[in-house]
Amino acid sequence: MMGKGQAKKDKANKTKKNKKNGLGEAGFDDVTLGNRNLSLDTGIYLEDGSEGSRVTAATSDHSLASRDKSQSSYNGDSVYNADSRTQIFGQDENEERGNWTGKFDFILSMLGYAVGLGNVWRFPYLCYRNGGGAFLLPFLLMMAIVGVPLFFLEASLGQFSSSGPMTCWKFAPLFKGVGIAMVVVSALTGIYYNMILAWSQFYLFASFTSELPWKTCDNTWNTRDCSLKLPKVDCADGDLYKNGTCYEKDKFVGLWNVTLFQNVTGRKRALPSEEYWTNHALKMSDSIDDFGSPDWRLVLNLMLAWTICFFCLMKGIKTTGKVVYFTAIFPYVVLFILFFRGVTLPNASEGIYYFIVPDFTRLGDARVWKDAANQIFFSMSIAGGGLVTLSSYNRFHNNIFRDSLIVALGDSLTCIFAGFVIFSYLGYMAGKLGVSIEEVATDGAGLAFTVYPEAVSSLPPSTLWSILFFFMLITLGLDSQFAMLETVLTGCLDQFPGLRPKKTWVILAICFLFFILGLPLTTPGGMYLLQLMDNFVGGWTLIIIGFFELVAVIFVYGGNRFCNDIRIMTGYNWFLWWKICWYGLSPVTIAFIFIFTWVDYSRLTYGDYTYPVWAELLGWILAFASIVAIPITMLYRINKEDEGDNACQKVQLLTIPTVEWGPALVKHRKLVTYVRDFVVDPWEAKRANTFVNYGFKSQDTLETGSYISGVTTDSRLTRGSKMTVHTISSFESTV
Repeated sequence: MMGKGQAKKDKANKTKKNKKNGLGEAGFDDVTLGNRNLSLDTGIYLEDGSEGSRVTAATSDHSLASRDKSQSSYNGDSVYNADSRTQIFGQDENEERGNWTGKFDFILSMLGYAVGLGNVWRFPYLCYRNGGGAFLLPFLLMMAIVGVPLFFLEASLGQFSSSGPMTCWKFAPLFKGVGIAMVVVSALTGIYYNMILAWSQFYLFASFTSELPWKTCDNTWNTRDCSLKLPKVDCADGDLYKNGTCYEKDKFVGLWNVTLFQNVTGRKRALPSEEYWTNHALKMSDSIDDFGSPDWRLVLNLMLAWTICFFCLMKGIKTTGKVVYFTAIFPYVVLFILFFRGVTLPNASEGIYYFIVPDFTRLGDARVWKDAANQIFFSMSIAGGGLVTLSSYNRFHNNIFRDSLIVALGDSLTCIFAGFVIFSYLGYMAGKLGVSIEEVATDGAGLAFTVYPEAVSSLPPSTLWSILFFFMLITLGLDSQFAMLETVLTGCLDQFPGLRPKKTWVILAICFLFFILGLPLTTPGGMYLLQLMDNFVGGWTLIIIGFFELVAVIFVYGGNRFCNDIRIMTGYNWFLWWKICWYGLSPVTIAFIFIFTWVDYSRLTYGDYTYPVWAELLGWILAFASIVAIPITMLYRINKEDEGDNACQKVQLLTIPTVEWGPALVKHRKLVTYVRDFVVDPWEAKRANTFVNYGFKSQDTLETGSYISGVTTDSRLTRGSKMTVHTISSFESTV
């Protein structure tokens, strides 16, 4: 009886201890998976008392390292004392990978990455295309329930694991294809994104003149429809013609009715800036079928853009972390100047009214909601891998919650502020042309290169403001371009660590390859191709990747455990809103938008031009090329998995964390006290079982510990955080 009573008392104490540590009540039960006996933990990640099941690490004599509990505590309210969160800047916390040097390097880099051309170019043209204020409501709603929650999730994932998008999936290796898809999307987006920077450079160089070339209609590229050749007059002393024209003594003086002129003649007045853009800068063809050959002027500007990227990235985050102090702040100065000038122009109020007052009938259009979701992903750079990349260089105890809210709020306000700027000028231009807001310019990427040049030409001295504006546009885009290239670079270096000593050559190869791939964008038909890539690559593919990322982290790895991961980094305890979004609002909204988009699918257009079928097929090929890595990698990992008797068991094995999953440094891994038998130092056993061939190693090499070959006597250690097989050999993923 004494034995039974003592056993019952021990069990009660164990249950009480588990509850204190935020764990479930259930113990370990032995189950069979394949040919091995594993331990099944029922509910240790669930904080609400409900039962769940997770395969977890079995206690054994072959544990790689003992856990040092003396350096951490977890009582549900406080994870660590204040001293443990002290961050020392100026020296790297993670010496192998590196960290941001300054305190504000990260937040400015994130702000520069999120706030880019998507805010001053893409957001205004999507507003313009979707009815102004009618787009603003879905945008703000999507920001609250999808944008901010996924931004916080992705940034936290990168900081906790200190890994890029290619290697942060050790918590669920089956989903590594999501990281590959992120890198592919960043690569394809970076190719066409840099073309926009090349256009900005073209305008910057063209601004170094006494008179801006897009202010007049007397140039070789201007047509008879240039607005200054068809001025709007009252025709009080002239003859009124039925086609809307006005003549005085048989001499044409202007248009007395612009709408009548357009309806009768079929001609449409065009601003000088619009004709400069289409007829001179792009020399744009009539369709994508007439592609043409590369324009040497644009080729040189594209080459310059990639050269700038190379020199800014060759030293990694140590260089870009300093550059962003200027590139992230300077654009706001120019935008404020343009705003105060714009709101004082005649008819500017009409444009602002169009921007802020919604047409509620447009809210029933699926395209409006799809574009709002796409803009959230594009503007905040969600699912592109950049957030994981930049946050992976953070110190472990950085307040990622604070930083995420600052960047998300800054991104939203910048979008809205840029909307006020551009729509004030749209109202002014509509008054000059005598047309409605909807008829001012063709929507698309070129809207910024039509409206903004017209805007700066109204500011005295126009040459100075033009130079400042396009320089601002370049700096605005460089931040985002740096992050996308850093994502590709980090993905390559994390996947192939042997390339780290040759980092400069790797980034040179990437820039050269992307420059070659971007040459088709410098042709007369390049604008059509850019719009195609922006719609298919920078559109719904990001939504799909974001959905899989959300499923992997919240539903496979576990939302409660992920919240605990964030808690030991930041001390943050309030997760109710995030759980509501992660478990319900965000995935349901993404799925709904995706399905609704397919139901209400329409052909791609650019202004009045409808893309041919072959061009849309090309767009779909680019889109599927971006996400095909997800299913292919899943199938590959299942096929290569040599443990488990059937596909279901292999999938189960591939959806539990590996032994190396967790913080990168041992001192931070010791804080993970909420996972039973978590391996604190999985690399200790690997070092202990390493064979060094002294006959081929110099004394210097042996002292530094480099070039140690990983020849071990045991076979394999595959899972750690939740399941341990007592053999050791390889800790690298097979993909």
